[in-house]
Amino acid sequence: MVVCGDDTLAHRLAGELREVYGERVTLVVPPVRASHLPPAPVDGRGRTSSFIGRVSAVVARTAAIPPGPAGEGAGGADGPRLLETPELDEDVLVDAGVREAAALALVHDDDDINIRAALAARRLNPQLRLVIRLYNRKLGQHLEELLDQAAAVAVPGLDAAALDASTTVLSDADTAAPALAATAVAGTRKVIRADGLMLRAVERNPPGPGEVADPGLCTLALLSATTNDPAGEEGSDDSGQDGPRLLPDDASAAAATGRGTVVLEAVSHAGPDLPPGRLAGRGAPLSSLFSRRLRWSFAGIVLAVLALAVASALITGARPLHATYLTLLDLFGINDPAVDDTTERQILQLLAGTTGLLLLPVVLAAVLEALGTFRTASALRRPPRGLSGHVVLLGLGKIGSRVLVRLRELGIPVVCVEEDPDARGIALARSLRVPTVIGDVTQEGVLEAAKIERAHALLALTSVDTTNLEAALYARSIAPDLRVALRVYDDGFATAVYRTLRAAHPGALTRSRSVSTLAAPAFAIAMMGRQILGAIPVERKVLLVAAIDVAGHPRLEGRTIAEVFRPGAWRIIALDTAAPGDRVPDLADTRLDREGPRPAGLVWDLHPGYVLHPRDRVVLAATRRGLAELLGRRSASRVRRS
Repeated sequence: MVVCGDDTLAHRLAGELREVYGERVTLVVPPVRASHLPPAPVDGRGRTSSFIGRVSAVVARTAAIPPGPAGEGAGGADGPRLLETPELDEDVLVDAGVREAAALALVHDDDDINIRAALAARRLNPQLRLVIRLYNRKLGQHLEELLDQAAAVAVPGLDAAALDASTTVLSDADTAAPALAATAVAGTRKVIRADGLMLRAVERNPPGPGEVADPGLCTLALLSATTNDPAGEEGSDDSGQDGPRLLPDDASAAAATGRGTVVLEAVSHAGPDLPPGRLAGRGAPLSSLFSRRLRWSFAGIVLAVLALAVASALITGARPLHATYLTLLDLFGINDPAVDDTTERQILQLLAGTTGLLLLPVVLAAVLEALGTFRTASALRRPPRGLSGHVVLLGLGKIGSRVLVRLRELGIPVVCVEEDPDARGIALARSLRVPTVIGDVTQEGVLEAAKIERAHALLALTSVDTTNLEAALYARSIAPDLRVALRVYDDGFATAVYRTLRAAHPGALTRSRSVSTLAAPAFAIAMMGRQILGAIPVERKVLLVAAIDVAGHPRLEGRTIAEVFRPGAWRIIALDTAAPGDRVPDLADTRLDREGPRPAGLVWDLHPGYVLHPRDRVVLAATRRGLAELLGRRSASRVRRS
């Protein structure tokens, strides 16, 4: 296995392949001095963030390559090989052993570097399994098809299943966004979308005395025993018995009365996105053209006209349509004066004229409001007055943009804060008409402009750890009970921040998330040729959701669902019983969402005695080590790729 990258994701991915799957890994990285770390600004905060970034890179590199006798580490026959080079060209790929490698991961932060390296690697080894990190999803789809075609042309007899697993394009932002967005939602819902399906995992508090916890469809995890202890530590892989327990059996879940749980609450179908309206992207929705006060003014005038028309019909004895016509003529001042008519008719004419005078300023206000709405349709919205219960999202870079989309899909009100007016997420916020504040979040008054005192949660997702920490501390000083989630690169720093904030504010929810930690398992499984649907974070552990074909798998074929379940390792949560010809080939392909209805084969209400047949495909939740043990080193032709 060869991993090429320039940030923490590359080091975590190498460690994942080595420690969990026991693979020999060659890690190709730029030298520390030549890495893509931003230059240190002259101010103290910039120097601090740059220093933390460099320390994080060194720590991650050390963690990915643990020392051992003769370079040997736990799980691999040989120690990993580290290759430092300032440029990733074809000669470097040859030196890294791409011609003989089984898989290559290109996880540079620059899409151009990954694309050029992927094209070169496909020429060197047409049968190489490629896993490419790309932020541009549309470009990634076309690149995946191009590289698959290149492999098919170079190797005409290549197996169809192997060709299907030859190229995988992933985005760390897409992989981590559901978990980050879920942190901001009440109940901490973890959402995984695939093939129009939505899996929702819900974090529930411990039941009270005499109460029985609802297990939902199944219990995915038990939260750590120290979750509500300010002095406790958020559970990790080595947190012991007090840490979270993944995939417990029913008896253990029922016995753990003092622990919170993560359960699979519901499964629903998420159809394709609604088509945009005629004014989408060019103007504002029609309902927002006029203010509520103006609409009420129009309604009052319409009611007055109707009342005058009814009164005119009763007084003059005219037909209702003719009475309405005369009233409108009086309203616009184009009817003859009622000099010779009755007093009642003259009073009605005066009232209609007065109503017409009131109509003029309302029409003028409507014109001005409409012009102002269209003029500001392409401008950023400001947070409206009285806004409350929203999520304040800091940073509209790659991660923040994806999280913003997820939050809007869940129907959660959002206010964005971004320092750079040219950030890539500004256009997205403008198109979604999300209120946005432009300014430095560390400056006084910026968070107040985002209504942080009435917000439900704060997501600090900028690329600078110290900025996220400073914003979280300042927000907590304004709203002590605010739900806070921070994006932090270094795990040690994240743990220290988490424990400090929780000890200072025990009544508020605090979470620290590392994008590379959330994304690395998905990239590793794609390199192994598996299909990963998503990752569900449980405190500082990760639970994977994968799709596996039953055919030829001795641990699955011919066994019941109850026999397959192994507590703490893996559990089947869904079953695809559709015929192979009608089955969706790749559940993780979101492009299939727009192809219309397909034969339904996924079953979520599982019977423990059901015997798995070779034609079945299962969706299971598994730990990282459990999934590696379950699949072992099986050929990629037996399972689909992500």
